[in-house]
Amino acid sequence: MQSLQTDNSDTAQSIGRADVRQMGINPNHWYAVARSTEVTDKPWGVALWDEPIVVFRDRTQTLHALADRCPHRFVKLSRGQVVNDTLECAYHGWRIDAAGNTVEIPYLEENQKLPNCQVRQFPVKEQDGFVWVFPGDSALAATKEPLPIPEWNHLNYIATVSVIDCEAHFSYLIENLMDMYHGHLHQNYQAWADPKLERLEENGDRVDAYYQAQSYYRIDKIWSISQLFFPSLRRLHPELLTVSYPYPNWSSTLGEDFKIYCLFSPTGLTHTRAYLIHFTSLNAFHRLHKLPDRFRRFVKNSLFGSAQKLLDGLVEQDVIMLEDEQQAYLKQPEPARELNRALVSVQRLIRTQSRG
Repeated sequence: MQSLQTDNSDTAQSIGRADVRQMGINPNHWYAVARSTEVTDKPWGVALWDEPIVVFRDRTQTLHALADRCPHRFVKLSRGQVVNDTLECAYHGWRIDAAGNTVEIPYLEENQKLPNCQVRQFPVKEQDGFVWVFPGDSALAATKEPLPIPEWNHLNYIATVSVIDCEAHFSYLIENLMDMYHGHLHQNYQAWADPKLERLEENGDRVDAYYQAQSYYRIDKIWSISQLFFPSLRRLHPELLTVSYPYPNWSSTLGEDFKIYCLFSPTGLTHTRAYLIHFTSLNAFHRLHKLPDRFRRFVKNSLFGSAQKLLDGLVEQDVIMLEDEQQAYLKQPEPARELNRALVSVQRLIRTQSRG
C-alpha cells in the first residue's frame, strides 16, 4: 500500500501521457449487467464495451449468457424468446442452447445437417441481487469475484437503487463519484459538506480516498429517519467520508449510517450505464435487532426505495454535467485543469487497467 502526495506538476504530466477519454475497459473483471429481478424467462439484452450480450434463465432458473448475435443472419437473439432452455431467434426460429450451439432449425431438410457454428458463451453469476458477466478471458473468471455487497441481504440495511444512463465515457462518471468537492451542484440533495482530503492510497487495482467531512444526517433514533425526507431537520456533525475505486466499480461510506455502491457497465466509448445503490443503516436501533427475522425482513422490504427521490435527484443533476463534459471534449479534446489529487490517481488506474 502506498500513500501518495502528488503535486500539480505531476498532475499535468500524468494527464498528458495518454488520453483517458479514449481508454477502454479491462474485460477481465466481473460487470453487473442487470438486477436479478430484471432477468426472467425473457431474454435480457445488454452491451459491455460494444459487445452485445444476452442473458436468460432456463427452466431451473439457472442463468446463462451468450453473445447477442444469431449465427444465421447475425440479428440480436435478445429479440427472440426462451423455448425449452434454448434461445429461439425471432427472425427464422433457429434455436441456440446455453452452450452456444445451434441445436434446431425449423426448416432444415432431411438431407441437410445442422451447421457447425457456435455463439460465444460468457461466464455469468448471480450475487447480492445482481447478475454479473465476465466479458474477458473465461479461464480467468474463476480467479476473480464480483464486488461484494454484503448489505444487500443484511437485515440492518435499507436499499435504494437508481439507474445511471448517460452519454459519456465511464471515466467522467468515476471521476464525478470520487470528486467530493462538487457538492455545490447538489444543494438540498447533498449528504455532506466541507470535505477535506486527509489520505490518498493506491493499492494494485484500487484507489481509496479518506476525507473528514461534515455530515447532514445521523440515524440514531426512529424519528431521525425523517431527515431523509425533510431537509430542514438536518444538522451538521463531523464524520469520516471514504470513497473507493475498486476497479471497475465504486463504493463510499459516510460515518456508520450510509453506504453507497456504483456498479459500472460501460456500454461504449461515449455511453455508460451503472447501478447506484444507497444503503441506510439500522444498526443503531438495537431493539429492532431482537425482533423476529421475518418481521425485520418485512421492514427491510417495505422500506426498499425509501431514498429514491434523493438518489434520483443526485443522478439527474450529475448526468447533465457528465454529458456536458463529454460534448465539450468531442468538440475540443483537451485535458481538464485538474487540481484534485484523487482524480489523478483514478486516471492513472484507468490507464493501467486499460492496458491490461
